[in-house]
Formats: sequence, C-alpha cells, structure tokens
Amino acid sequence: MGLFGRFKSQRDIVKEEIVEVPWKRLTDMEQLDAIEAASREKPVVIFKHSTRCGISAMVLRQFESAYDLPEDSMQLYFLDLLQHRDISNEVASRFGVTHQSPQVLVIKNGAVVHHDSHHSISAAHLKKYT
Repeated sequence: MGLFGRFKSQRDIVKEEIVEVPWKRLTDMEQLDAIEAASREKPVVIFKHSTRCGISAMVLRQFESAYDLPEDSMQLYFLDLLQHRDISNEVASRFGVTHQSPQVLVIKNGAVVHHDSHHSISAAHLKKYT
C-alpha cells in the first residue's frame, strides 16, 4: 500500500456508509406466486424500472442512496421493464395497480398496501410497512 492508500477522502467514507439494497431480480412469471406467498411473512417490494428512462434512473439512484432498512425487514425485487414487460403487465393485473414507470409496490398478505410512481417514490415510505 502506498502513502495515499492510507488516507480516505470524505467521499470514500460516505461510500462505505451506504447500505446496499438487497435486490432480487424479478425475471420469471412464476416468481409472482412466491412473492405473493412471501408477503404473508414480511413485506415484499417490487421496483419497476425502465433502463432507457432518465427519470427512472434518477429515481432509482435516489431510492438506493436513501435506502437504510435492515436486510431482513423486507424482500426487494427489481423488475427491468424492457426485458420483462410481460411480468410487469401481470403485476398490474394480479395486484390491481395500473402500470407506471418507474413504480414501487409494497405487498403484504398478498395485496398491494402502498404504491408510488415517478418522483413520489421514496425509500422512507417503506419504513412504515416493516
């Protein structure tokens, strides 16, 4: 390690303090049955993201930088809308929430108890469902 390896900048210190969001990829239609069942034990969150949308990218970054919940408090699923639009359509149909992008759904006991879209999405909103 060189001389400069011993010193950490404020930016490096802040990076170490950021909690990683424990995303699970939602890539298969059958996962929706597992999500519904798991929501009976603890809340499940689905984050629907469009990889080509600047607003969606900005909201995702803000969500991830503000996320600070313990890893076991809820399950978080990340849905790439461009790769899995069929799953997004099924989420809308199954849980009765009109599709938006970006969008966050909180599922408890098999039903959506909260949802936000666009700039209304906030990691802080999840705390009341843990």
